[in-house]
Amino acid sequence: MQPIAMTITALPPDPLRPLIRRLTGDEKHEPSSHSTLDVLWVLYDRVLRVTPATVDAPDRDRFLLSKGHGPAAYYAVLAAKGFFPAEWLDDLGGWDSPLGHHPDRLRIPGVEVGTGSLGHGLGLAVGTALGLRAQGFADARTFVLVGDAELDEGSNHEAIAYAGAIKLPLTAVVIDNQSATHGWPGGIAARFPGWDAAHVDGRDHEQIENALTRRHDRPNLVVAAVAPKWSDR
Repeated sequence: MQPIAMTITALPPDPLRPLIRRLTGDEKHEPSSHSTLDVLWVLYDRVLRVTPATVDAPDRDRFLLSKGHGPAAYYAVLAAKGFFPAEWLDDLGGWDSPLGHHPDRLRIPGVEVGTGSLGHGLGLAVGTALGLRAQGFADARTFVLVGDAELDEGSNHEAIAYAGAIKLPLTAVVIDNQSATHGWPGGIAARFPGWDAAHVDGRDHEQIENALTRRHDRPNLVVAAVAPKWSDR
């Protein structure tokens, strides 16, 4: 008999567990939020050139959370990295809380755009990358995190086509947690013509980091596959 190959992936880092447990009141979007946790942690812990001290620096890296429904994991990562006090996590969606059910760039340090409506984030990321190019910030990178179901929105395909045509320095991470309504021949990568594409285990931090930091001369797509729900909260 041949041995069965098993892949062991890292659990979310310990600093995030007590923080994300403090966020309550949005159980509807809990699976959606948890599917992004590992990618977000790798971005802020290993990849992005932005800190609380450089949050307004013109040449900082930009990260846009297009998958803005249920941003609990995003808030936990920002708190873990010191962008705002951890005490804010105890009042998600409160009447005067900075942490709403969609992220608000005017109230939360480190948040670049307000998102939540499906299909907006990728177009905003294209505009952001274009602006950085026009200002001469060649080292400032743009990253956007997109949900697979968002690809059913037509506006994304205009952004994808334009970014590919002009070889825009942009990295899009699509969380593939099998929530898209419609299938697509060839899978998610087939929707991104003109882009470099990599497929990773959305819980494997080394795979995620390698895909996010590889060199490329055109837009970079990372498809991060995760189980539909992370239940080990």
